[in-house]
Amino acid sequence: MDIKLLEALRMLHNGCVLLLDGDPDRVRYLETIFHFIDYELEVAQDVEGLKELLEGHDREQCVTVLLGPGTGESDQQKVIKLVKEDPSRPALIKLLCTAGGNGEAKSPGAPFIGCLPVPTQYEMLIDLLHKAQLFQENERKSSSGQRPLELFRSLSGNSRATRQINRMIEQVADTDATVLILGESGTGKEVVARKLHYNSSRRGKPFVPVNCGAIPADLLESELFGHEKGAFTGAISARQGRFEMADGGTLFLDEIGDMSMPMQVKLLRVLQERSFERVGSNKPIQCNVRIIAATHRNLEAAIKEDRFREDLFYRLNVFPIEMPPLRERKDDIAVLVNDLIARIEKEKRGSVRLTPAAVMALTQFEWPGNVRELANLIERLAILYPYGVVDIKDLPEKFRVGVTIPEATGDLPSVSISGGEPGVVESVPRLPSDGIDLKSHLSNLELSLIRQALDECDGVVAHAAKRLNMRRTTLVEKLRKFGLQRTQETT
Repeated sequence: MDIKLLEALRMLHNGCVLLLDGDPDRVRYLETIFHFIDYELEVAQDVEGLKELLEGHDREQCVTVLLGPGTGESDQQKVIKLVKEDPSRPALIKLLCTAGGNGEAKSPGAPFIGCLPVPTQYEMLIDLLHKAQLFQENERKSSSGQRPLELFRSLSGNSRATRQINRMIEQVADTDATVLILGESGTGKEVVARKLHYNSSRRGKPFVPVNCGAIPADLLESELFGHEKGAFTGAISARQGRFEMADGGTLFLDEIGDMSMPMQVKLLRVLQERSFERVGSNKPIQCNVRIIAATHRNLEAAIKEDRFREDLFYRLNVFPIEMPPLRERKDDIAVLVNDLIARIEKEKRGSVRLTPAAVMALTQFEWPGNVRELANLIERLAILYPYGVVDIKDLPEKFRVGVTIPEATGDLPSVSISGGEPGVVESVPRLPSDGIDLKSHLSNLELSLIRQALDECDGVVAHAAKRLNMRRTTLVEKLRKFGLQRTQETT
């Protein structure tokens, strides 16, 4: 079975589809198809009948409304209004959309999530039902008024490096020690800074970030310390600086390695004396702020090249935290993917799912842009495949270099009516003409089934082993082989 289909089937639950269509032959055909995949199909002949079905059905089971091709424009608008007002938030799918030049059904446009040709293909049907389920889940979350996740509060991942960083954060968070976060661009330095602030006694006070590399050198002093009215051309009123804004809280100096040498001298004085003066004033202002600095540059090399002050480096380097690049913490990629998708869902920007094979392919990429590049990829996939399941072949080409992509690896076949007679479903596995990589195919299938067993057993390894009819120790070895995290275990 194709991994993409297997993942979609695993995530689907048996449910109900409502059909508005008056064609008896098409209705019989669809009843056969949905019976085959253990879905209930309920049919309405008109809009009033559909309204009665929606009102009388279990809100948790009804996930999709199919709109037949004979539905007029007026009735279509009534259906759209019904669906939008229904608390179950079902997805809308059109039947018999016109095919384009490549034979694929054209997008019917909002508010429809897709269209289903009749006769249909099994893979297309499963993908659409999965898409409908994700759509419905997101619509319900959006209407429930749930508070958005603040994902910066947890540094996601199960790798040794990530666990070590989280331990260091726990140790230093509730102190006033200056922290210097080092690492490549995109590794999550601001995530660490925000987590340090959130877990400190200053969490009720402001967290004020400043990108020292993005502000011109001649304006940075005013940005940090503020200025008085008339201090320079254009200073038409007095203004607080970032140090004053962060009073009692945390000041995050990002890209500190890009700060000019004159500003480094002024910053050093503030760190030593814990006071500063606004530009155009000689009145000292006391500051109670915790300093967290970050840079992607090698400051020790910059010191040797006279581009960074040694005394400032030692003043900042009280508690260094070095962020490893993503290529050195590939065990975290699966967790990061889930968190990034959760963020997209909470921000109401759609959703997407990746097959285990696609995630495995991502772990083989070097990620020069680190977590930021991964976040950009997930956002792009959510746009390209809204509420869909992304397999290896759907990833951009650079993420597939060096990865073996099995083509049509025993896909579940098209669902058709045998001999044109309703009620008979043909299902014959097919071997591709050029063969398959059986070892890789079976490995991917094994991984997906293990994930399904763990999900169904809430992560309890012993229970999952029983579901898979294997010894617990054997399953533990397979979890280690696939790099899966055990959330719970019974002895």
